[in-house]
Amino acid sequence: MVEIAVAQFCSGTDKHENLAAVRNLVGEAAARGAQVVIAPEYAMYTGARVDEQLVTSAEPLDGPFVTGILGIASEFGVHVVVGVNESLPGDDHVSNTLVAAAPDGTIAAVYRKIHLYDAFGYRESDVIRAGEITAPATFTVDDLTFGMQTCYDLRFPEVTRRIVDAGAEVLALPAQWVPGPLKEDHWTTLVRARAIENTMYVAAADQSARGGSGNSMIVDPMGVVLASLGEQVGTARAEVSAARIAEARAKNPALDLRRFDVVER
Repeated sequence: MVEIAVAQFCSGTDKHENLAAVRNLVGEAAARGAQVVIAPEYAMYTGARVDEQLVTSAEPLDGPFVTGILGIASEFGVHVVVGVNESLPGDDHVSNTLVAAAPDGTIAAVYRKIHLYDAFGYRESDVIRAGEITAPATFTVDDLTFGMQTCYDLRFPEVTRRIVDAGAEVLALPAQWVPGPLKEDHWTTLVRARAIENTMYVAAADQSARGGSGNSMIVDPMGVVLASLGEQVGTARAEVSAARIAEARAKNPALDLRRFDVVER
C-alpha cells in the first residue's frame, strides 16, 4: 500500500514563488503521510498565453528549478512529480516535460508530452516540441509501478493503455486543464474513464483557477473518487494498493478480454 497525494495550485511567472508553493504543498502532503506527491503541469512557469515566454523561461533538467524539486523530494523523503518547460539545446521550441524526483534526490523518470494542445483556440505547438514516442516512463514505489502522462494526453485513450501495458498500476497525470464551456465536465469524465477502462488508479493534479479548472482527484480502478479538491489550493491524499487493483481486475477483466493492441501511427 502506498500513500499518494495530488497538489493543486496556480503557478505564475515567478519561478522562485512557484518552487516555494510546490515545497509548501509537498511538505503538507508529506506531513499527512504521502509517499508520492503529484503537482500540476507547468508548475515551473505559467504565463497568460502559450507564447515565446515559455521558451525564454525554460531551463534544462539540471537547472535551478528541477534541482530545487530534487532537493524538496530529498528533504521530505517522498517522490515528487512536477511539470516543467524544459529547454532543448539548439531548438527554438521547448519540451513540456514531467519530472519524477526520487527521495534520494535523483531523477526517477522523465516524460515529454506527446500530444500538444492545439485545440480550443490554443496552439501549444507554436512553442512546444512534441516528445518522441518511446517506451512509457515509469518508476516504482514499494510494490506499485507509476506511469506518467500530461493534460491533453488524457483525450487519447491509447496513451494510457500503452502505459498500463508497460506495467503501470498508478497513473500520475499533471495538467493545466484550461477552463471553458464543458471543459470541467470533460476533465472529470475522462479522468474516471481512464481509470475504469484500464482498471488502474489515476492521480490527476490540475492547476487551480485562473490557470486551470481545478478538481484535482485520485480515482480508484473501479472509477471511485477517493479524494478530490474543488477550486481551492491544497492537497488531497489517498491510499493505493496492489490488492485493490487485483480485486478490480478480477471483477472486470477488460485488459485480458480485449481484442486489439495499440500500435504507433
